[in-house]
Amino acid sequence: MVKTERYNRTAIFLHWLVGLGILGTLGLGLYMVDLPFSPAKLQIYSWHKWAGMTLLFLAVVRLAWRLSHPAPALPDTMGPLSRLAAHAGHWVLYILMLAIPLSGWLMSSAQGFSVVWFGVLPLPDLVAKNLELGEWLNSIHLILNYTLIATLIGHIGAALHHHFIKKDTVMSRMLPLIKRA
Repeated sequence: MVKTERYNRTAIFLHWLVGLGILGTLGLGLYMVDLPFSPAKLQIYSWHKWAGMTLLFLAVVRLAWRLSHPAPALPDTMGPLSRLAAHAGHWVLYILMLAIPLSGWLMSSAQGFSVVWFGVLPLPDLVAKNLELGEWLNSIHLILNYTLIATLIGHIGAALHHHFIKKDTVMSRMLPLIKRA
């Protein structure tokens, strides 16, 4: 019987915590943009910012953990192109996990709306108010989020392909409830 190399519990916890947070924050972001202006919309925008800043913090923690705890080796059955795609996809996700909340924070600053984390901790404006820059950053934030959606579809699709089609251990390395082989 071949032993499945898995990520450690901390990496698995951070993966699923950040993954669920991203899905929730994306959903909230897509929902809020078409709402009519109201106090409820402003509250939802605050929640979205709180979630984004929390995800930025967790992404930094996750990246630090990942850099200090190497990933388990990929199965020998994966070819060089698949390995390259896996590594590239993961690094694109890390970049997006950092770039998206930073672009949102920059956008809020440029549009003249401070970010107050959980309504308690005011974060510094990263740029001076500049509505033209704010509109450009809004476009960047949107593009990055659609890039994230496409990358997540690829990431989840690849994991499911490995689990159900290739029947290898790629997905089970990150699942908390799968016993080691």
